[in-house]
Amino acid sequence: MKFINKNKIVVALLLTVLWSCDSNKKAEKEVSSKEGKVVNVPNFNADSAYNFVEKQVAFGPRVPGSEAHKEAAVYFIEKFESYGAKVQTQDFEVTTFDNQTVPLRNIIASFNPEKKKRVLLAAHWDSRPFADKDTERQFEPIDAANDGASGVGVLLELARVIGNNTPPEIGIDMILFDGEDWGNDTSTQDPVELRDGWDSWWCLGSQYWSKNKHEAGYSAYYGILLDMVGAKGSQFHMEGGSMYYAPGVMQKVWNRAHKLGFGRYFVKNTIDGITDDHVFVNEYAKIPMIDIVHYDPEHGYFGDYHHTHKDNIGIISEETLEAVGETVLHVLYHE
Repeated sequence: MKFINKNKIVVALLLTVLWSCDSNKKAEKEVSSKEGKVVNVPNFNADSAYNFVEKQVAFGPRVPGSEAHKEAAVYFIEKFESYGAKVQTQDFEVTTFDNQTVPLRNIIASFNPEKKKRVLLAAHWDSRPFADKDTERQFEPIDAANDGASGVGVLLELARVIGNNTPPEIGIDMILFDGEDWGNDTSTQDPVELRDGWDSWWCLGSQYWSKNKHEAGYSAYYGILLDMVGAKGSQFHMEGGSMYYAPGVMQKVWNRAHKLGFGRYFVKNTIDGITDDHVFVNEYAKIPMIDIVHYDPEHGYFGDYHHTHKDNIGIISEETLEAVGETVLHVLYHE
C-alpha cells in the first residue's frame, strides 16, 4: 500500500457527495427484504476473523520466497477448500525494483462456480519485506497485521460463513493477490525506472492476474478490494480511483454500511486516488472494482504504523473487522 501523493495518484477527483449521515448505532442485520423476499443474512463472526489475522501473523512476515510465505499459502488453500470453494493458483516469478527474483502465488477461491453473475472480492496476502518508514530495524520485514493480513482475515471469515450456510444467489470469487507490497516507495527510497513490462513496482500479483486471468474470458459484475481494514479506529473514505471507475458500486457499499450502522467507519467523503490492486483490475481486467482502504490524514495518510513494525496484531480491532465484513456480507446476500 502506498502513500497518497502526486506520484501515486491515479485520478485527481473533486467530487462532492451529498449523502445524509446515518446513525452509528448498529442495526438489526439478520433479516431484511429484497424485492419482496425475505433475505436471511448469516452472522459475520468478528472473533473468527480476528483469529484468521492472528494465525497469519503467527506464521511470521509473509515475504515472497520465505518459509512463512510458503506455509501461509498452504494454509489459505486448505481453508478455502474446507469451506467448499474451488481453488486455483497462479505461480510465477518476478524481479522486484531492488533486483530480487522471487516466486509469487495468486490464490483464487470460487463459490457457486456455475453461476454466471459473479462478484469478485480481493485482498493482498504478502508482507512488506522492509520497514522503510520506521526509525529502527528498517531492513527487517514487518508483521503486516493490518496491511495484508486484515483483508485476508475478512475474506477467510466470509468464506467460512458462505461455506457453512446457504450461499448468496450469485457466484463469488475471492482472490488473494501476491506481491502487492514489494514496491518502490519514492518517499523513502530512490526511484527505480520500470522494466519488464510492469506498470508499477507495486501490485505485481494483480497486474499479472489482470493480464492473465485464471480462466479465459473470466469477468465479474463488480469487485471489492479490502486493504488495511482491521486497525482500531479505522475510517474508510471514498477513494478517488474507485469513484472514477465504479461510483455505483461505491454508493451500494457505503449506503449498505450506513444502513447497518457503520457510518463512523465508512465516511462519505471523497479522497484522491491511490495505486492499489483495484487499479489494474479496472484497467486490464475491465471489472469495475472499488477499494475499501483505511485513510488517516492526521497520521501519515494510512496511519503511523504504515510500513513500520507497529503494524502488528496489537493494532487489530474486532470491531473494525466486523464493520467491514458485515457490510460486504450484506452486499453479497442482497444481490
